[in-house]
Amino acid sequence: MKRTVEPKVLYFGTPVVLISSLNSDGSTNLAPMSSAWWLGYTAMLGMGTSAQTVKNLVERPEIVLNLVDPDMVAALDRIALLTGSQEMSDAKRARGYRYEPDKFAAAGLTREPSGAGPDSVLESPINLEGRVVAINEIGGPDSHLCSLEMKVERVRVREDLLMSNDRYIDPLRWDPLIMKFTEYFAGGSPAYASSLARGWQMPKMPITVGSGD
Repeated sequence: MKRTVEPKVLYFGTPVVLISSLNSDGSTNLAPMSSAWWLGYTAMLGMGTSAQTVKNLVERPEIVLNLVDPDMVAALDRIALLTGSQEMSDAKRARGYRYEPDKFAAAGLTREPSGAGPDSVLESPINLEGRVVAINEIGGPDSHLCSLEMKVERVRVREDLLMSNDRYIDPLRWDPLIMKFTEYFAGGSPAYASSLARGWQMPKMPITVGSGD
């Protein structure tokens, strides 16, 4: 038996990514997101149009996708409810978001120069550098959502994740951090207590997950 329902979110399970983009003053904004997929050397990203990342990429399309593994979950969660924009919607404010111009410091992550322009994340095992080539509205004018098409121009991978000929990433060694219904998962199991889930007022999970580094 199936029921017709209207879930609050449709995050059935996607990899968590930290997006590096350039602010107008040349500094790097760092933003966590979990609506990303790839086809060939194109990445498709989904974000809210009010995000500082989207505002940056409209003006300056250079971008780095910093892929996240489970060891980075605590750092990621420290910036889950931070925004690089001083202008914030009432909905975001109600979920507990606050303005933070230096999210590298807030997360405890290390800046690393990239060929794309924005700083990448040193701790990320995989960095995808490139530029956004198209931004399109999705869901209608009242959705305040958009899709971003990124051309991946350079891929940097931690050596221990590579197979012998350097053309393949070992799927047994690469374990992405997954967000499923606003909760963090690694290897199919809960990985960390999610600040985002609390902000979205999601039901508490019936099992205890980690709360420290």
